[in-house]
Order: sequence, then structure tokens, then C-alpha cells
Amino acid sequence: MSINVLLVGAGEINFGSVEGPWNHSLRLERKLGDRLRVVALVDPDISRAKAAIEYKLAGLTAKAYQDCHAYATVKLAADSLSAENNNQPQLAILGAPPVVRGSDIPGRDLELQVARAFPECALFVEKPVSSGPEDACWRVAAELSKRQTFVSVGYMLRYSRGRKIIADNKLVVMGTNARYVMAYEYARKLSWWDKTSSGGPIVEQATHFCDLSRYFGGDVSLPSVTAHTVEHYDAPGVLSAKRFDEEDIAPERRLPRLTSASWKYVNGAVGALTHVIALHGTTYDTEFEVYADGYRLKLIDPYGKPVLSVRRPGLEGEEIITFSDDDPFYTELSTLIDALHDPAMRDRILSTYGDAVKTYEFVSGARSRSHAALHRLL
Repeated sequence: MSINVLLVGAGEINFGSVEGPWNHSLRLERKLGDRLRVVALVDPDISRAKAAIEYKLAGLTAKAYQDCHAYATVKLAADSLSAENNNQPQLAILGAPPVVRGSDIPGRDLELQVARAFPECALFVEKPVSSGPEDACWRVAAELSKRQTFVSVGYMLRYSRGRKIIADNKLVVMGTNARYVMAYEYARKLSWWDKTSSGGPIVEQATHFCDLSRYFGGDVSLPSVTAHTVEHYDAPGVLSAKRFDEEDIAPERRLPRLTSASWKYVNGAVGALTHVIALHGTTYDTEFEVYADGYRLKLIDPYGKPVLSVRRPGLEGEEIITFSDDDPFYTELSTLIDALHDPAMRDRILSTYGDAVKTYEFVSGARSRSHAALHRLL
């Protein structure tokens, strides 16, 4: 039986790019094969949306897109899609920027637009849930819960196979340490470099590692979050490989080059994060460490070819575990689709909307405290 899918966003999240492994349409095609039926693509840039559809129609998975039309808004799509024509979406992939999500303010209420237009449709919402006020996110969460909308949020690192060693060994996490070094040379979208649009590198990008920190360490004591930054005007913050003109962004809206943050978990453990915009080319450098009694776990390159380095009791040196076939992006979407068919499997969804709002509160706290620290220095 086919599954009708609504795609929102004709950019890199849904259709891929030279940087990063995001490409939700590719995973949908892999999971569903001939059962995939994309009924609409919503993007305010109609020419970009039509180009994305034409590209797919020229490929091996053309059948999945033969009934797909481009629309500038969710409302226009809703007005055209009807139950009589069997083209109501059962799943919507929201791959639009966070500035248009996570709020009940018109124009920034994408989840609510889709949930109201298609009451039976499940939602896959990209991370972070928003770049706006946290209280608005909670109002969205409340309405989605009231509507009983089935939602999964795109924190795919929770689905990495390496995570299981903590549960399997019943470890009590003592601390976490995340390091995320970005390759920025091909990041050309001005909106990404503008913190008023993207929310900044912690909210928009390092949010994955902040979420993984919460997943392993538990809830964060938000007042404990502290952060310091290297700003664009600091001598170490000069970047030589930018492929756009940063002068088009007001100075107060430009991104910090390095953010160093630390915090205390509610249970007493400690966490830390370093995010850096520094590398050239397209390859990121990412690691995530977890410490527990007798153990040091280090997940290396979780976005690409993940490797888990383990120090454990009774082991001389370290054990290296490779996951050549681990694609947490695919596992995440596959789990969601399986749960669409079998409601009993919905407890396998590892990132609910409400839990993702907690991660957003956490990363927003790191952002606001880094700004406060900066203001104290000025």
C-alpha cells in the first residue's frame, strides 16, 4: 500500500547538498520504494520547487513524484489536495528553516498550518523546533498534543547504533563532552550566517550534540549553563574561505566563530560543548564523549562513518567498534514509518515534540548566556 507524503522545503534538508548527509527524500525512497507517493512539495520559491521535482522525475525514482505538484504555501496545497482524489498526505516532512516553525504566530506556525489542514497527517519536524520564543514552542506542543498529532523530531543521532552500549551496560553517566568543528567553505546561504534567521550555530547546528547530551545525561539545570564565544570581530575570528559577502549582514547579527559552553545536569553529572566554525572544504570533525565509572566512550564522526572508541573495565587500551552500515537518518525515518502502520511501535520514537522543546530551551539558554557573557566584557 502506498504512502502519501507532503514535502515542505525544496532545499538541502529534503534534497541534499555537498555539505552534510541531509537528504530526507533519498531515505524515503530507500525505505518505501514503489510505495512512496509524493503528492506535493511546498516552498515559497516555486521555481526551486519545480526544479527539484523535475530533477526527481529524471531519475530512477520518477514514479514516486509523477503526481507531485509545487505550491507556494500549505494552504494552496490543502486547497488542491482532496480525499476524493486519494491524495491527502499521511506523512509531512517539514524541512523548512526554524524561523517559520515552533510558534503560533502566523507565518511562523508551520506545524500548526499542516496539522490544521491535514488532521490525520503525521509530522516529521526538522531540528531545532524553532528559532523564536520558547513559550510559543510549548503552546505549539500543547495544540499538537490536543489534536493527537503523531510527531517525530529530527534528532537522528539518538538513533545511532553506538548509543546502545550505555543501556546494555546499565551505565550511570558522570559527564559528557561534545566537540563539533564545522567545515564552512560551502555554507553560502546568508540566512544561515544571520543569527536572527537561523538562531545561531548552537541553536541551528550544535543542537544535535546538545540533544544527544540530554539523551545520555538527562535534563539540564538551565541556570547552570554558561558559555563564552569568539566573535567575528575578534582577531581569532577572521575567516579566510567565506564564499559570500558578510558585509550584507548587520554586525550584531553575525555568527560567533567559536562557542564553549558547560552545564550541570539535574542528576549531578556535568556536560560540556565546543562548537567551532573553522574548517575548509566539506568534511566536518565531530566527536562525542561519555564518561561513567570504568568507561570512556567516544563516538567519532557520527554524521559520516561512525566509529566508537571504548575504554572499559578489564580492557588494556581501547576497543574500536565500526558501524559501516549505520545511517541514523534512515533509522529515524524508518522507525517513524513503521510506527505509522503499527501504533504499538510509537514508543520507539526517541524524540517527541515536547522533548525536543526541552532541547530547544537548553540551546537557547546557551545562546543567551553567551550573549550575556559578551555584554559583561564590553
